[in-house]
Amino acid sequence: MFPDQFETLKRGTTEILVEQDFVRTLAAGTKLTIKAGFDPTAPDLHLGHTVILTKLRQFQEFGHDVVFLIGDFTGLIGDPSGKTATRPALTKEEVDANAVTYKEQVFKVLDGDRTRVEFNSRWMSTMTAADMVRLSSHYTVARMLERDDFANRYATQRPISVHEFLYPLVQGYDSVALRADVELGGTDQRFNLLVGRHLQEHYGQRPQTVITLPLLEGTDGVQKMSKSLGNYIGINEAPPDMFGKLMSIADPLMWRYFELLSFRPTAEIEALRRQTIEGRNPRDVKFELAMELVERFHSKTDAQREKAAFIARFSARVVPAELPLVLISATTDTIPITQLLKSAGLVESTSDARRMIEQGAVRINEERLSDDMLEIRRGTELIIQVGKRRIARVQVT
Repeated sequence: MFPDQFETLKRGTTEILVEQDFVRTLAAGTKLTIKAGFDPTAPDLHLGHTVILTKLRQFQEFGHDVVFLIGDFTGLIGDPSGKTATRPALTKEEVDANAVTYKEQVFKVLDGDRTRVEFNSRWMSTMTAADMVRLSSHYTVARMLERDDFANRYATQRPISVHEFLYPLVQGYDSVALRADVELGGTDQRFNLLVGRHLQEHYGQRPQTVITLPLLEGTDGVQKMSKSLGNYIGINEAPPDMFGKLMSIADPLMWRYFELLSFRPTAEIEALRRQTIEGRNPRDVKFELAMELVERFHSKTDAQREKAAFIARFSARVVPAELPLVLISATTDTIPITQLLKSAGLVESTSDARRMIEQGAVRINEERLSDDMLEIRRGTELIIQVGKRRIARVQVT
């Protein structure tokens, strides 16, 4: 069981520190305490958040103890990771309301019977000022300024509030309070996760293994998934919207989603990849991804219905395979949607493209397009419709 467990848990990770220690612990059959923290700074979760949740679920499947930590205390501070300015503080009422929705959504991925939900206010709210001073004494300002975001802000004389230094210390102390064996986080959390190792040593504990995971690209395939950027797929989205957005992603991006979001074994995903190389239509493989995720967050009936509806929508108008394929060359990794529409002969000019998008007259894979700044990645194949009569199957090469 050990080799399969390690390969599954390593899949999709960016870094494991220290990997040799992690391998030895797994080989010994030790039951581990796995921690991942989420600050309830927004009410909804999207598929980008579930990258870590999916990895937690894999740990659960191998019998380990999973702690889903809601950072209701750290949420009041605000994570400075990757920020170029001090974040505005949330009120306790905002944090508490968001925490409730997190608990409702997280069990769409995690096994509720095998998940321990904790709030870090449980131990942080009882910490005295003297306790906080002692905690702060375990880390230096010089080490804090090794963080890229702090270093850049310091070098450019942008403000760094003292309370922002407390964030990685509190996150690190969470690992002490939970006696975590492993902590998961995004690549932007690497510094904070390592603080946990440092503090555990100070408190006489064995330092946790740190596992970082990549930040999932959004549906545009360029920037990380974000609600503010409009390239997200929310786990509470209606089945038609979720299915349609998943079917709209570029074929190369599909494998990234399989790797980071699917519960399928690695061997099964590799088999699907070989099938596409041998001639299977990537669209059919994408159906499997979309159905798996819609079934997880909704139901099997919803997934089957949306697949049938998706096929019917195209069949009722024109079968994509019967459309001539228009190849559009891109000189960089992406091409602006306005340029793509012009190059495909669907509009007369880029300004005409913007006007049609503003009027809601452009659909990509049956989804109405509203963003005239959208960039389409090379390798993507799309069904694009402008107005009622202009339609094309386009591939960016």
